[in-house]
Amino acid sequence: MVTHKKIWSGINILAIQNGYSASGLAVKAGLDATSFNKSKHFSKSGQPRWPSTESIAKILTVTKTSLVDFANIVEST
Repeated sequence: MVTHKKIWSGINILAIQNGYSASGLAVKAGLDATSFNKSKHFSKSGQPRWPSTESIAKILTVTKTSLVDFANIVEST
């Protein structure tokens, strides 16, 4: 099952596998360096914030990772 926590963990794992921090991966993908900070995982009211499909697509492109491979990373967390 895909969960909020697994998606964010998958992003962190993808970053590490490619030699980046989460911030470094964001920058490499043309995103703001704070895009994947832990502070962005939840809104001020405590509601989960999910990364956008556009952000995920950008990090998959720069890491040359397929959506299937990313899904496998997410599911393995």
